[in-house]
Amino acid sequence: MSSTSPEPQGHRVSQLQPPAAARTAVLKAIKVVHTVVWALFAGCILAIPIASLYGDNLAALWLVAIVFGEVAVLAANKWRCPLTALAARYTTDRRANFDIYLPEWLAKHNKVIFGTIYLVGAATAGMHWVLAIT
Repeated sequence: MSSTSPEPQGHRVSQLQPPAAARTAVLKAIKVVHTVVWALFAGCILAIPIASLYGDNLAALWLVAIVFGEVAVLAANKWRCPLTALAARYTTDRRANFDIYLPEWLAKHNKVIFGTIYLVGAATAGMHWVLAIT
C-alpha cells in the first residue's frame, strides 16, 4: 500500500487504547480526585472541634462554612456526590466504594460518621463562640 492510500478501516485500532482500558483509566482518575476531595472535607470536619477547643473561632467558622458548601452540593444532588454519578458512567460496579479509594465499610457509613462529627463540631464551635462573646 502506498503512503498516500487511505488505511483500511480498523487498521490503527491496535494503536488506540481499548475502550475497557480507557474506562478503567477514567474511573481510576475519578476515584483519585474523589478521594482527595473527600480527604479535604474529612480533614475540615475533624478540624472544626479542634479549632474551636483551641479558641480559634474564626477558623472554626470558616471550616463549618466550607463543609456546609459541600453539604449544599450533596443536598442539591439527592445526597449523592456528583463524582459518584460521573464514576457510574464508567463501571457497572455499585459497591459502596466503587467511586472512591476508601474501605467499603467507611464508604458505606461515611455520611453518618462524618455527618455526626460535623454536627457535633459545629455545635461545639457555636457553643464556644457564644461563650466567647458573653
